Amino acid sequence: MMLRLGFAWSSTSSTTTKHIAQARLFSGSFLRKDNYTLYKRRCSGLPQKSVLASTRLSWDNFRSSGAVFFSMASGSDGLDRLKTPKYTNRLSKEKSSYLLQHAHNPVDWYPWGQEAFNKAKSEDKPIFLSVGYSTCHWCHVMERESFEDEEIGKVLSENFVCIKVDREERPDVDKVYMTFVQATSGGGGWPMSVWLTPDLKPFIGGTYFPPRDSGRRPGLKTVLLRVIEQWQSNRETLESSGERVLEALRKGTKISASPGETLPFAPDVANRCYQQLAHSYEEEYGGFREAPKFPSPVNLMFLMSFWAVNRANCEGAEALRMVLHTLRMMALGGIHDHVAQGFHRYSTDSSWHVPHFEKMLYDQGQLAVAYIAAHQVSGERLFADVARDVLLYVSRDLSDKSGGFYSAEDADSFPTAESSEKREGAFCVWTAGEIRELLPDIVEGATGGATRADIFMHHYGVKEQGNVDPTQDPHGELQGQNVLIVRYSVELTAAHFGISVDRLSELLSDARAKLAEVRRARPPPHLDTKMLASWNGLMLSGFARVGAVLGDKGLLERAERAAYFLQKHLWDEEGQRILHSCYRGNNMEVEQVASPISGFLDDYAFVVCGLLDLFEATQRGRWLQWAEELQLRQDQLFWDSQGSGYFCSDPSDPTLLLALKQDQDGAEPSANSVSAMNLLRLSHFTGRQDWMQRSQELLIAFSDRLTKVPIALPDMVRSVMAQHYTLKQIVICGQPDAEDTASLISCVNSLFLPHKVMMLADGNTEGFLYQRLPILSTLVPRDGTATAYVCENFACSLPVTCPQELRRQLLE
Repeated sequence: MMLRLGFAWSSTSSTTTKHIAQARLFSGSFLRKDNYTLYKRRCSGLPQKSVLASTRLSWDNFRSSGAVFFSMASGSDGLDRLKTPKYTNRLSKEKSSYLLQHAHNPVDWYPWGQEAFNKAKSEDKPIFLSVGYSTCHWCHVMERESFEDEEIGKVLSENFVCIKVDREERPDVDKVYMTFVQATSGGGGWPMSVWLTPDLKPFIGGTYFPPRDSGRRPGLKTVLLRVIEQWQSNRETLESSGERVLEALRKGTKISASPGETLPFAPDVANRCYQQLAHSYEEEYGGFREAPKFPSPVNLMFLMSFWAVNRANCEGAEALRMVLHTLRMMALGGIHDHVAQGFHRYSTDSSWHVPHFEKMLYDQGQLAVAYIAAHQVSGERLFADVARDVLLYVSRDLSDKSGGFYSAEDADSFPTAESSEKREGAFCVWTAGEIRELLPDIVEGATGGATRADIFMHHYGVKEQGNVDPTQDPHGELQGQNVLIVRYSVELTAAHFGISVDRLSELLSDARAKLAEVRRARPPPHLDTKMLASWNGLMLSGFARVGAVLGDKGLLERAERAAYFLQKHLWDEEGQRILHSCYRGNNMEVEQVASPISGFLDDYAFVVCGLLDLFEATQRGRWLQWAEELQLRQDQLFWDSQGSGYFCSDPSDPTLLLALKQDQDGAEPSANSVSAMNLLRLSHFTGRQDWMQRSQELLIAFSDRLTKVPIALPDMVRSVMAQHYTLKQIVICGQPDAEDTASLISCVNSLFLPHKVMMLADGNTEGFLYQRLPILSTLVPRDGTATAYVCENFACSLPVTCPQELRRQLLE
């Protein structure tokens, strides 16, 4: 088991920081300095490093972070899995996996909602808000240590109204209180612990707390008793200080366009973003920090877009080198699951070797797109194979029969069916003895009578004593175990054993299949079967874009199944709204909660993006039409008519104390970044100039951030570049199923063209696309042959019918 604390470092303006510093009331950290180095390497949930952070990862900040380091001997649930629960609370009626994990705590938990709010007001009690998610390692630890403790449960239930929130189910609630915790403690993460007044205003916050004091570190019981004492004797100070913090945050988090402000100059913004990324780039293994290392697809996609407009200079070449090296090292590393495909959440070391074994849907969707873009750029088969590999994992392990995609796979699992304690990575790691037993056969013709195991172990870095550095395994859970990592090219391994490359590839493939079969017999990790509109939108893009580039009809059919799922299960036709989530029920049917959660900005933005990618991949007008409808609804619900840009959630919701606009592209791109590009693409597909204007207004609202620290918003920088360089409209005139039409479309899809939209003019003037763009009627095939027109603002270059000529035009 690894140490996972989950900090997400943030920044605030100096003025805001001053106000917040004056209002700080509490720090939950009493830490020894000798734990700091280990903490810095092993913390969980860290987003990519931001050069803008005014809160740096220093010992002083670590001490005052509000989180508590606490060593655990194991990742055990500590429970007999067959034991009848002693306690059952109202969370047992919820659908969220995370809430259900707490349904048998001796804590009187409430879900977020009016019932809990009314109880707090009627009994005049403070609220204890605990936020996490189902595959969060330290959420499991705190649940077992603290929330299963009967004494702590009694203190909580008698003195507080206790509310449990799944951050993936209610990202709006999480964002508000995480902003408070980050601002008042210098860091944040999950589990998040916040104390609120009955009117939901926070006054104390932190992250993980152990159950009892340990040295100078306060335990949760101590913290609870102090809060009770302060609430009774010093309540007015608590409330007023919390209000001062909130007021400072309202001012410090405000993002809006100033009168007369214009769009920042794209080449300058892009160059600065490139320089900032290059400064943080790690040369040996790629990526953008020493350790821990995150995939950061938003960085990689920006760098490829930067290369696309800087192909002729050394900065462009360097940007491309950084991307391809990073993606190659990730594909070879242990962060990539070589047996069961897909990618783990992040690497705990600088060489992408030992991962945090959790797998998240949003990573798979974005990485599939990044790898297929790298294939377009480089032509290397490796990148296309990895993109397929990711989609294979998602199709097999994260797919519901309804067509939707599940959210995540846990890092922890039981090593054997008889085990009572879970261990991180138990499902994924191997001993040398296991591999020797599985692959005992001698390979005919191999040097020195080598067995299949010898060859496999050499290629994947398997060692008799295990290949995990003890510093990456503070609790000894991976002792003697191996995380597979490719150590040699197939050419070198083949030469080492005196066999052909083809023979080696066959041997390795057969061996991986045998290991996969063994893994299927192991107790599987917990699967979070919650299905989120936003993450399904990201995955829809993955299947659509990979399917289009590879010309794979099966992948495109899977993408369309996902779109149909979104329409059927996460679109409320009567209320004209996206629903944020749905769930796999006990009967394997899709279920919904009694009061469905309305979609947030992420849901609309990511689904619209997925539908636009699907439309370009299939040229089916229904997906473009639905994207237009969703964008109109998004504008109605979330657009800030005063300051421009979109609020993350409904600004009229009285339970949310901050109206936030996310200003960082992290593990997921910010919805404003995605929306800026969606609006631009839609303006070209529908002819609506107001959407192009709205995209510009959105970018202007973020201009200060884009100008000073573009590394914080690399995905939004891509939209600034698209505005500057303008989108090419590629119109293919021809019959949809004709071979010559397919050849032209395939030519376009083979190229990485970040600043284009593609549409098929099939002559159906009654269709949705022709209704929106009547000018298409003037573009026709030449001499009965499929013809391509490359246009900018529908001023078109000479039509071409030859794919090679089209390629030349597009690369000019």
